[in-house]
Amino acid sequence: MKRSSVLLSTISVLLLFMIACLSATSTAAPAPVVTEEVIVPVTGATPTTPVLTEAPTIQHQNIPGELPLERAGYVGDQDSSTTAEQNRAPGGDRFTFNRFERPFNAESMDVYFPYLDILESSIYQDETWVFAVIKLKGQSEQGSLPGKYAMELDMDLDGGGDWLVLVDAPASAEWSVSGVKVWFDENNDVGGTDTMYTDNPPTTGNGYEKLVFDQGVGDDPDTTWTRISPIDPASIQFAIKRSLFAGDTSFMANAWAGTGDLDPALFDLSDSFTHDRAGTSLVELPIFYPIKELSELDNACRMPVGFAATGNEPGLCPIAPVQPEQPTGCQGQTVCFIFGNQTVCYCIEN
Repeated sequence: MKRSSVLLSTISVLLLFMIACLSATSTAAPAPVVTEEVIVPVTGATPTTPVLTEAPTIQHQNIPGELPLERAGYVGDQDSSTTAEQNRAPGGDRFTFNRFERPFNAESMDVYFPYLDILESSIYQDETWVFAVIKLKGQSEQGSLPGKYAMELDMDLDGGGDWLVLVDAPASAEWSVSGVKVWFDENNDVGGTDTMYTDNPPTTGNGYEKLVFDQGVGDDPDTTWTRISPIDPASIQFAIKRSLFAGDTSFMANAWAGTGDLDPALFDLSDSFTHDRAGTSLVELPIFYPIKELSELDNACRMPVGFAATGNEPGLCPIAPVQPEQPTGCQGQTVCFIFGNQTVCYCIEN
């Protein structure tokens, strides 16, 4: 009996020990679980697979024809190829009067760009179109016109331009809207406080800020066209719808050629730079020579269209007071322009 009691006592102790172990295991706190909060932004719409659609085809209704025979305006400009080997322009670069003759690279001026050198510009008109022509010295070595070319129009004759019609790298001898843009100065700040003269300090305006036509996109897909002249690969022709001008028939016009500096937002360019920063292409002005930040650029003085100029219009090409004798072989009219101390004469064939 005593041995049985001892055995029972031993078994009881073992059972109590096992129960205690099981109880301790079941009440132990679980190991902590570390979680990371992920915030998913709410977009307000269930994502869907985008559907690609083709842009609508521009439907052209009015394509220009050939230019009229009679000019409505004409101006000439310097030929910088005559002094290019001397790393300078022959004249016409007057920064303070917003006149540029710098178809050269910056600083050294040892690279001349014939496709940026304007020789003359003309205006023609018919009932639907205002045609403009920019004749350049030549093409690039690759046989192209890789620059930017523009006509600036001053409709209210106050010296501040109103419209800038620009084409980038025209390449076709057929009428095209490729690369063509039309800009408008809606807040009337082109020209700054003193139109056609340098503002001091430089103007902080936004130039031509309103893009009204972009390669066929606009209120009228036929607003403006350009082409390389079918008979002169170094001439660019513009065709601008007269309806763009809301009935205005009198204006001043001038031509531009350039690259990156021919920026609509920087007009007038002589107000966006100082003379020190811009430099000059004239060795006669040693304080500012050579051209610096404002390079690869040319423009022509302004011609009157649709009215008889009084001579006081800002930017007007000055006419030489005494006309020279007819050049040999000229069957038309001789017109001369004064650029600083240089007089340049051209024969206009009728």
